[in-house]
Amino acid sequence: MRFGSKVLFDEVTTTFLAERRYGLSGPNGSGKSTFMKLLTGENQPQKGDVVRPKKLGVLKQDQFAFDKLRVIDTVIMGNGRLWGALEERELLYAKPEMTEADGMRLGELEGIVGEEDGYEAESNAAILLQGLDIPDEVHQRTMSELQGGQKVRVLLAQALFGHPQALLLDEPTNHLDLDSIHWLRDFLIRYDGTLIVISHDRHFLNAVCTHTADIDYQTIITYTGGYDDMVMAKTQIRSRLESQNEQRDKKIAQLQDFIQRFSAGTRSSQVQSRRKEVERLQTTELARSNIQRPYIKFTSLRPSGRTALEFEGISKAHGSLEVISDFTGIINRGEKIVLVGRNGTGKTTMLKALLSDAPGNVGSKSDLDAGKTKWGHEVSIGYFAQDHTGEIQKGLTAAAWLHQFDPDASRQDIHGLLGQMLFTGEEGLKPTEALSGGETARLLFCRIMLQKPNVLVLDEPTNHLDLEAINALNISLQKFEGTVLLVTHDQDLMEEVGTRVWHFDHGVIKDFKGAYEEYASANNLA
Repeated sequence: MRFGSKVLFDEVTTTFLAERRYGLSGPNGSGKSTFMKLLTGENQPQKGDVVRPKKLGVLKQDQFAFDKLRVIDTVIMGNGRLWGALEERELLYAKPEMTEADGMRLGELEGIVGEEDGYEAESNAAILLQGLDIPDEVHQRTMSELQGGQKVRVLLAQALFGHPQALLLDEPTNHLDLDSIHWLRDFLIRYDGTLIVISHDRHFLNAVCTHTADIDYQTIITYTGGYDDMVMAKTQIRSRLESQNEQRDKKIAQLQDFIQRFSAGTRSSQVQSRRKEVERLQTTELARSNIQRPYIKFTSLRPSGRTALEFEGISKAHGSLEVISDFTGIINRGEKIVLVGRNGTGKTTMLKALLSDAPGNVGSKSDLDAGKTKWGHEVSIGYFAQDHTGEIQKGLTAAAWLHQFDPDASRQDIHGLLGQMLFTGEEGLKPTEALSGGETARLLFCRIMLQKPNVLVLDEPTNHLDLEAINALNISLQKFEGTVLLVTHDQDLMEEVGTRVWHFDHGVIKDFKGAYEEYASANNLA
């Protein structure tokens, strides 16, 4: 498969076996989603064939395609054979009079419904929905009544429904909270068909996958084990090839030195044999990997005071629903607080309430109903909002937009910073309206790095990042000497960055001074 001059896959032959769970890895733009569409049959390869099982579970990406259907029916549609039989059966029963042929067909359809467990379809679909935190009272509503995050979970239940022989899931953990991710992880570990999953959640891939199919060098190489196992094996293979090439280079240099010294002399036969040896040893050029690693480094112009933030009695309601009630606390310089809990429990509301009176006008006073916040001496804030729609002004280039935040910075500094975040060469001149989700996120990180704040407030910063960028963010947050408030469902980030946990659960906020792993262990969390 190629797009113009860009080759994604060339002469790829690979087999995905039953009872194995494959993570499909590769950076943004390497062709993971394209390959998935070739496997599902949504797209056709320009050359070659795909053989797939009859029963395929696929996570649909269009959230609006099922808006007119009931939630429970949307899930049952995941089993196409059953859904087709149910619809046809309903049409036959609706006829005022049935012919003998209709009666025969009805018998066949009842047979299909029985084979596909159709008589338990609604209860089986309900179990899947409950596991993904879609409550019973929602099951009979139409899809149009659901929020985006809920729709994604229903479409995930649709892919899992009917026990397909193979499951193809593209970013199934997007918009899932940690409890739902754990439920999905346990479900997939029990699944006995073939699983192929794309995810930017390293912890999830390591927990679920028995194998990793890596898209790189215009082909697909399968490694045994999860994502970390693949990275280690790939690095070792690459290092070995580079080392072999280095040894060959040395040997070639010695042979060419001999050829130069004696080519005009009497040792012509030895010179000739060494020329042949040089030809044999010519270094096989290593294919260039498409993996690109951004360089994220958060530094502060100056440290904040010892106390970064004090807040007392803060409260916030959405209509009649009180989300935060009378919460009081102190955040000291250097603390890294992870805010965890199910979606909709108030994590984003909490960040906005704390930022309501923050220096730099990053928040809005309307985000706090009661209580008071007092930010510490010399505090400067870098804020990454979960919804950054409209945050990047249109009609500018990426470089011009970034330059606004430090007019004194040189053009070289701006382009150097953009280069760190993979806007190489002319990409810094890309119009802001043409930026992808991943590029928008990387540009917002450029702004934070340019501003050099001493407090980072990050709300779901990994949503549009690939694994390489998430790993770079993880390392940079661990090294950052300032204060961090972080909302994330990425378990590696929680465990490796956090020094303190705020756990949100049905209006109650537990403040735990310690790492996430200690908190999870003390509270028997998965």
